[in-house]
Amino acid sequence: MDLLLRGGTVYDGLGSPGVVADVAISGGRVAAVGPGLTASRVIDVSGLAVAPGFIDAHCHSDLVPLMDQPQPFKLFQGVTTEINGNCGFSYAPSAPALEELTGHAVPDWSFAGYLDAIEAAGPTNHVATLVGHSTLRAAVSGFSETTSVEAMAELAREAFEAGACGLSSGLIYPPGSYGDTEELVALARVAHAYGRPYTTHMRNESSELAAALDEAIEVATRARVRLQVSHCKVGGLPNHGQASMLLERLRSARARGVDVLGDQYPYLAGSTVLAALLPPVALSGGNVAARLSSPEERARLLELSSGSGLWRDASPGKVLITSHARPGVAGRTLADLGGTWDTLCDLVAEDPAAQMVIEMMDEADVVEIMADPLIGIGSDNGAPVGLEHPRTWGCFPRFLGAYVRERGVVPMAEAVRKMTSHVADQFGLAGRGWLGAGAYADITVFDPETVGHAGTYLEPSVRPTGIVHVLLEGRPVIEDGEFGGVRAGRVLRMA
Repeated sequence: MDLLLRGGTVYDGLGSPGVVADVAISGGRVAAVGPGLTASRVIDVSGLAVAPGFIDAHCHSDLVPLMDQPQPFKLFQGVTTEINGNCGFSYAPSAPALEELTGHAVPDWSFAGYLDAIEAAGPTNHVATLVGHSTLRAAVSGFSETTSVEAMAELAREAFEAGACGLSSGLIYPPGSYGDTEELVALARVAHAYGRPYTTHMRNESSELAAALDEAIEVATRARVRLQVSHCKVGGLPNHGQASMLLERLRSARARGVDVLGDQYPYLAGSTVLAALLPPVALSGGNVAARLSSPEERARLLELSSGSGLWRDASPGKVLITSHARPGVAGRTLADLGGTWDTLCDLVAEDPAAQMVIEMMDEADVVEIMADPLIGIGSDNGAPVGLEHPRTWGCFPRFLGAYVRERGVVPMAEAVRKMTSHVADQFGLAGRGWLGAGAYADITVFDPETVGHAGTYLEPSVRPTGIVHVLLEGRPVIEDGEFGGVRAGRVLRMA
């Protein structure tokens, strides 16, 4: 055996109770789990938890591997695999029309070319990538409200042939928001042909949550695909208390044969582009600055905001701007800057790619959703720079510390399942997400007594505590809490 983790409490990722055992590793895979094993190298992990490497169901780390230096921010959380391309936005196939909204100019990539580029750069942890509905739409027709579904479907087929792990949608964001249910069903049927799931940032997560859930379930039912409901939440003060409704919709769908699961981050605030406070039509066709400079157009959009966009559910004092082209804006709330509709329009016109953290959820809803076995963990992280939401650096340790150890929302064995096999099964990650003989030796060793994250919205990038060792296919990349500096991750292409 190459390596032995000796004497830890082993959680298999399937929900079984922890057992004290040794874990032997050979050739990048788990060779045996049990007592009295030997190996050429032994690491004593007595008193610690040994689990499959955590799998982040919902990531936006698409361009992180291209950064100059290795980025271990997920390894420090115990995450060994990320699912990128969420919320309808992948960085391939090439869609130049999205550059204004994303703030990134990217090469003219096919999906295969994108995966090749990430592989050549060397990811710091394993990555799998969805193909985004908004990206497909923008590649075919820019920000036009009309498009060719056939052309989008052909690009989707090319992405799945290249190894995309599923189809994602982000139905509050243009141009994906212009697509109707029939369009989504047509594309999800392409995913079905390849055995890939459909993940969705639904059309509404607040006052029209029930209708949005019904649409997502209809798409999955008609296309016969696995369904992943992204970042399950109930947004906006008037809507709090509907967690039971959300969970009942998911349970009812499963009883009818729809393989639906969800993911969640353990925070009361989310993060997205500041432009999401506007109705989606505000971004139609691009040229956002010109549109928002018109008083008449601002008045029209304000009237529309009573029916769509996050403005109606937001409080300016709970909207923290985390990135903006204008110096001195990041780190201040919308209320600090004036708090009016005109303030918002000015800020988006100046920088359509500006980001915000927005507090919208209620703790009781968060806990009820978290406790349900249908819900796994997904950070919804951004790039590990600046004032990104603290979930970027601390989602998984926060879940284990604040909600599992301190509040006992779920037992440890169930917490590990939510972060491992729950996600691996949904995305077809064979050999990952469980810990037993034959599994890939992606392993996280953590201290249940100290694991946690002290990051805040104004100081988000604090290093998590309690993540002791992390292995990628048997290779230690975090040892005694420190990163060894090696890009040892792989691009996982679905076959």
